Amino acid sequence: MQNREDKLSEQYPAIKFRKLVLIGVGLIGGSLALDLKRAGLVDEVVGIDVDIENLTRAMERRVIDGFSLQINADSICGADMIIIATPVNTLPDICRRLVPYMGEQTIISDVGSTKQSALQAFASELPEHFNRCVAAHPIAGSDRHGALAAQFGLFAQKKCIICKHDQQDEVALRTVVGMWQAVQANIYWLDAARHDEIFAAVSHLPHMLAYAYIHQLASCADADELLSFAGSGFRDFSRIAASHPQIWTDICMSNREALIKLLQQQQQEIACLQRYLQQADSTALADFFDKAHQIRVNWQ
Repeated sequence: MQNREDKLSEQYPAIKFRKLVLIGVGLIGGSLALDLKRAGLVDEVVGIDVDIENLTRAMERRVIDGFSLQINADSICGADMIIIATPVNTLPDICRRLVPYMGEQTIISDVGSTKQSALQAFASELPEHFNRCVAAHPIAGSDRHGALAAQFGLFAQKKCIICKHDQQDEVALRTVVGMWQAVQANIYWLDAARHDEIFAAVSHLPHMLAYAYIHQLASCADADELLSFAGSGFRDFSRIAASHPQIWTDICMSNREALIKLLQQQQQEIACLQRYLQQADSTALADFFDKAHQIRVNWQ
């Protein structure tokens, strides 16, 4: 098993699914279903969600072919692939509910942005099926959510992280990889712990900072006036604070140990800025800004 980032250069064959069950019909799962349908790689997509209006929209847009408000024999039986695309903290309960209905060869995967918690849920709740559980994370998020956010081509040339585990069934692994490659995603291998460290830094922390900034601004007595003058800088920085609050609460709590360390480091960066201003040290401030500027330009 690789412990660092490795890109998969080999193309795995795509396997057609007779029945794909999508638990959580939103941007990621819905977009995956649309692309698989367009590629002719699935006969039937069944959506399971707690929101009947969302399921109705998904049916209208032909994201799914049938739906259920609960996990039961009718919705699960006969599925050769189950994709769990719900908030990360729901995985243990969903896995428990799946146990009575899954076929022996059913493959289960997820799309969540914390992978240690996903593997823990699979191992603890599906011990007899753990080898056919594949932890995946497509890097193609948005501040939009729900079935109406689903779109064709969302994953084209985007990274999809696969976190293998020690009991991984090779056929299940290759099937999930082939599925993501079929929608034009680029596959990368990461150890689950390393995955969570990376995405705490480049995804989870930015969301927390954006929420904190908006929270600070909203707490001002003149918040309405401040916001009335906000322009493109505010829009660009604050965009991810429009993301679904409960989803990001679950993600941050699931990855809290890594985030606590990063927040402590961020406080040190803020303290530097405060000190430079207090000391009127424009040279130090300019150096601070220039370093960040160069890193951002080089990344882009």
